[in-house]
Amino acid sequence: MRHRKHRGSLGLPTGHRRALLANLATALLTHGRIETTEAKARAVRPYVEKLISLGKRGDLHARRQALAKLRYRPIVDLLFNDVAAACSDRAGGYTRMIKTGFRAGDAASMAIIELVDQVEKTEAVAE
Repeated sequence: MRHRKHRGSLGLPTGHRRALLANLATALLTHGRIETTEAKARAVRPYVEKLISLGKRGDLHARRQALAKLRYRPIVDLLFNDVAAACSDRAGGYTRMIKTGFRAGDAASMAIIELVDQVEKTEAVAE
C-alpha cells in the first residue's frame, strides 16, 4: 500500500522537478539565502539537507553522489569545502524557512529559505 507516501510533486513532471530542485539547491548554496514560493521551499529543504550531510561525510563517493545531484563541479566544491565546514558542529537542521507573505501577482505564499550557519557568519561580519 502506498498510503501517506505522496511527496510534493509541485505539479511538474519528474525530470522538470529534479532540475528545479537542483537549480534551487545550487542557488541556495551559492547565495546562502533565496526567496521562493513556500511549496518550493518545503520541497528543496530536505534536498539541501541531504546534500550538506554528504558534504560533511567528505569522501569520494559522497562527492560523486553530490555531483550527480547538482551537476556543477564548482558548486560541489563549495559545498564540500565551505558549507560543510561551516555546518560541521551541527547535527542537522542546516536550513531555516521564514514565511514572507504573499506574492503580488498571483497571491502565492512566499518564503525565504536560508542556510543557518552562513547567515550567522554574514551577520557577524556585518557587525
